[in-house]
Amino acid sequence: MNLKDLIHNTEILAFAGELEKEIGEVIYDSREVTSHALFVAVPGFKTDGHQFIADALQRGVAAVVIENEQYRSDQYTWVQVANSRKALADLSSVLCGHPSRFLNVIGVTGTNGKTTTTNLIAKVLENAGHQVGLIGTIQNRIGQEILPASCTTPEAPDLQKLFKTFLDKGADYGVMEVSSHALELQRVKNTEFDVVVFTNLTQDHLDFHQNMESYLAAKGKLFSSLGQHSYKNRRKFAILNADDPYAEDLAEITRGSVITYGIKNDADVKAEKVKITHKGVEYFLKYTNQELLVRLKLTGFFNVYNSLAAIAVGLVEGISVEQIIATLEKTSGIPGRFENVDNDSDSDGNYTVIVDYSHTPDSLKNCLKTARMFARGRVIVVFGCGGDRDRTKRPLMGEVAGRLADLCLVTSDNPRSEDPEKIIDEIIPGLARGVGKRAYLRIADRKEAIFRAIKEAEPEDVVIIAGKGHEDYQIIGSQVIHFDDREVARDALRQTGKRKD
Repeated sequence: MNLKDLIHNTEILAFAGELEKEIGEVIYDSREVTSHALFVAVPGFKTDGHQFIADALQRGVAAVVIENEQYRSDQYTWVQVANSRKALADLSSVLCGHPSRFLNVIGVTGTNGKTTTTNLIAKVLENAGHQVGLIGTIQNRIGQEILPASCTTPEAPDLQKLFKTFLDKGADYGVMEVSSHALELQRVKNTEFDVVVFTNLTQDHLDFHQNMESYLAAKGKLFSSLGQHSYKNRRKFAILNADDPYAEDLAEITRGSVITYGIKNDADVKAEKVKITHKGVEYFLKYTNQELLVRLKLTGFFNVYNSLAAIAVGLVEGISVEQIIATLEKTSGIPGRFENVDNDSDSDGNYTVIVDYSHTPDSLKNCLKTARMFARGRVIVVFGCGGDRDRTKRPLMGEVAGRLADLCLVTSDNPRSEDPEKIIDEIIPGLARGVGKRAYLRIADRKEAIFRAIKEAEPEDVVIIAGKGHEDYQIIGSQVIHFDDREVARDALRQTGKRKD
């Protein structure tokens, strides 16, 4: 597309140089330059994209978009905008032909449950005959084809290119996780959502949002923008967890038709008579005047909520409740989400080892409470907290673990640039409050901690390895090393004789 046409509807402060240039892609990383690329210099939290303009030019970029007027020059074509992030989203959508206008787009936001909920929604739609593109923490995919994934919600150029790929491959739906960072940083600007889902809001990311009010405000942008600029002739829906106190705030600001789901409070889609076991969950679904039995292979109250959200989405998209339930009942677990590490024990329930992504106080609480519901022995937990992230949740997670587990092993998660021992120091005060006079173990090496937990396990104990879930790496300093909790747990089970090969 011609640069002049590309920037036509973008708010421009000034420009200089040749605008009759062909632009083939919009980029924000100077290392990805091609001869027809438009480089958008985005001020970041750690580095300023303007500092990489010279590198982009040396690599042959066609033109640059700047926010800082100090980078005006007669040596290259530049376009100055008031907000580079906004321009990045605008230009990316235009260049890709506004692909979200031709897809049914479903967005799921919340502190916990986004990955499982989006995966369940995708399965419900696929089993109803739709072609679905999925964007999320674990992977991006279209049908069975796996596409590269780098973060929960991709940057605007990557997101719009994914939507275009979905269209090109015949998809009629795009289902995606929408993080609060993405909303605050305008990554999903110009994405026309048709159904938005709210799972819950509990403490997380306060290193970025500063307080819960700002965190809620970021999530709220997904709901307040719903239907604001609609190019599709279809009804918009906001699907809200009626048991979360923040749902009322979101219901007040959305233009979409509100559908609620829940267990405790009145809701349009409600679960009653919930039964939890280590193998799954059973409940009665109340919807309109119907009461239908649901038996899931997924376990825990949190998966009741996740399945209810998926049911609500399926219903508003015109799929029969019977077909939705049949799909959900066939669905096995999501990688790293309360995933049972198969240990081949002779006795049912022996040495149960579960890997879970729980890395917030609320998700850890839900995980441990679920384990308590079926554990016939002790609940043992291995957990830590990520470095360079919200420090205020560290003692809170310690207290939750200490209160709900019989034995706690506090260890490293992804320490990043922080000293692992100092992170543990900040967890210990809460942990000490939670355990009281009971013992806990402090083992900074995560592999050693997992081995010790499994060695300590006795028949009918449940070992929870929390925090990293599906991740197959650990970030220590500037190094990214291979590390998969599931692999380590299986090795530990073998080496301790608690798994037979």
